[in-house]
Amino acid sequence: YVGFFDSKAVVSTQSTGIGQSYTQIAHMRPLGCCLIMVGWDEEKGAQLYRVDPAGFFCGFRACSAGTKQTESNNYLEKKIKKNSMMSEQEVIQTAIAALSHVLAVDFKPSEIEIGIVSDANPVFRKLTEAELDEQLNILAERD
Repeated sequence: YVGFFDSKAVVSTQSTGIGQSYTQIAHMRPLGCCLIMVGWDEEKGAQLYRVDPAGFFCGFRACSAGTKQTESNNYLEKKIKKNSMMSEQEVIQTAIAALSHVLAVDFKPSEIEIGIVSDANPVFRKLTEAELDEQLNILAERD
């Protein structure tokens, strides 16, 4: 798509339409993957959408995709219910903790990537290895 979209919901809707139309034809299923979109909107702030290949999309406060997505989504849901107004640091730590809990792995900074978008900094950026190391150390000390 070329042009400006008013909302991430519009992009999600367009993506689901394309994905759903391809599922109607058996030999044309190139979009057999889940898409998680994150962005920032001037009216609504930070937004997170998940687009399924069958044409379903929904906005989330936190979500995951992949082999253990159910366990991960349950973990995230419990953590968000306890503390619905998290700081940026708490969100990052919750994401890392969810991955560690579900996969039963202690991560090194070089093994994970985390991208963030916030109201304070609406430009998407990936955390550096030094920032990830700091977050992992905080989590290790907390546990």
